[in-house]
Amino acid sequence: MKKAVIFDMYETLITHYACPLYFSDEMAADSGISIDEFRKEWRETEHERSVGTYTTDEIVAGILKHNHCYTEELLNCIMFKRIQTKEECFQHMHVDILPLLNVLKERGILIGLISNCFSEEAQVIRKSILFPFFDGAVLSCEEGVEKPDETIFYRCLDQLGVKPEECIYVGDGGSQELEAAKVLGMLPLQALWYLTERSAHRITKKDEFIQLMNPMDVINYL
Repeated sequence: MKKAVIFDMYETLITHYACPLYFSDEMAADSGISIDEFRKEWRETEHERSVGTYTTDEIVAGILKHNHCYTEELLNCIMFKRIQTKEECFQHMHVDILPLLNVLKERGILIGLISNCFSEEAQVIRKSILFPFFDGAVLSCEEGVEKPDETIFYRCLDQLGVKPEECIYVGDGGSQELEAAKVLGMLPLQALWYLTERSAHRITKKDEFIQLMNPMDVINYL
């Protein structure tokens, strides 16, 4: 019997690709730094941002200083736009996300979250409409560990008080999350409801896993 469902956040509960993006290319344009240079420094720090070694504003400040264009005003402008676009993601959720979470609550199913995320994303997630639904939430930048490390999965399981075999894991498949969940004994389900032409470079179908095209389909596997 399944007692819990653990979700990934981005491209599972919410998506970046239904609203304007503010990634490295956009930050480069605002800062006047070449896209190639900004991308290089941004990507080199992804792991450090994801596990909370540095906050996003610390990294952006470092890139601006390295490229001799730092001002407090510019840093604040970039961070404002980052947070604004992260918040907007929650305004464009699949129509069945909230109904799914409500059904799980009504059935007494525990709800968990495991997200590889940066400092500003964690801030937005904790203030979001979805956060009150979670009985356990593990955010990589706060935990110092990221998917697919089994440690982050076990921390969420501990918060929920369930065993891996009592749990469903739902994610788009990035960061080898489905593979890790399977090894631990969870039932992994691939979320494909946000798969569009715009997001196809981020979401890849994995035929070795059960694929779901609608959030409510999760209910069929409880």
